[in-house]
Amino acid sequence: MDVHEEIVRLKRAGIKAALATIVNVRGSIPSYESAKLLVREDGSIFGTVGGGCVEAEVWAAAREVIQEEKARTLSFNLNNDPAFDTGLLCGGTLEIFIEPILPTAYLYIFGAGHVSLALSKVATIAGFCTVIIDDRERFANNERFPEAVEIHAGEYEEVMDRLLPNSSSFIVIVTRGHHDDMRVLGWAVGTEARYIGMIGSRRKVIEIVKYLEKQGVSAAQLSRVHAPIGLEIGAIQPEEIAVSIVSELIAVRRKTVTGSAPKSKSILAVSKED
Repeated sequence: MDVHEEIVRLKRAGIKAALATIVNVRGSIPSYESAKLLVREDGSIFGTVGGGCVEAEVWAAAREVIQEEKARTLSFNLNNDPAFDTGLLCGGTLEIFIEPILPTAYLYIFGAGHVSLALSKVATIAGFCTVIIDDRERFANNERFPEAVEIHAGEYEEVMDRLLPNSSSFIVIVTRGHHDDMRVLGWAVGTEARYIGMIGSRRKVIEIVKYLEKQGVSAAQLSRVHAPIGLEIGAIQPEEIAVSIVSELIAVRRKTVTGSAPKSKSILAVSKED
């Protein structure tokens, strides 16, 4: 397995990493231009950029890149800096580019109606991989959702048993009825998903919260749910609603807001307004 195969594996598994690549070399160094070091989220490594003090510094910087999700470039002058004189280095200068490797952002869309149709398209343009789930095959199919990476048509409980959302996953609930929303939401709050959002009126939110609380769903779990879903932009049409939802997903993905719903957006806050 080479470094590129490992990157693909990590992205699919929802594991963050950082890739360090030697991009510029002058003089003699104990490695070669384009050498790569992959640092996983847990600190383990794959590959090398030459070892020694340089690699230790690159490793530390890579851990910061993983946390910040921002790339950076490091420069080393092995001739003039005594800190790198380990007896293993030949001298020279090099630059190392460190870039974050972020997991694939899967968006699980429950419901395959008009809003979902627009949402899948807008989310795909924004870089999400959409997974469509509905209990109606005439709605959940490749003809309606050609951009989706997966489509599941079947009873929600049966499909949910096969899904494995991770901490980089997003879940949006836009089914056609309260009953389906309750079943999906009860499952969703027990997953590791980074974002959970549900569409619906204020009355619907109140009813669903009361039902789930009776089923033993905790306040902490419900506090993760964004409802009303999406950023407030006055959206009315399905396409506009899709834009507002994806805008909120991007804000969570880019850490402008957290995955946990703020008090003004929490399903609990909405349910207790009266």
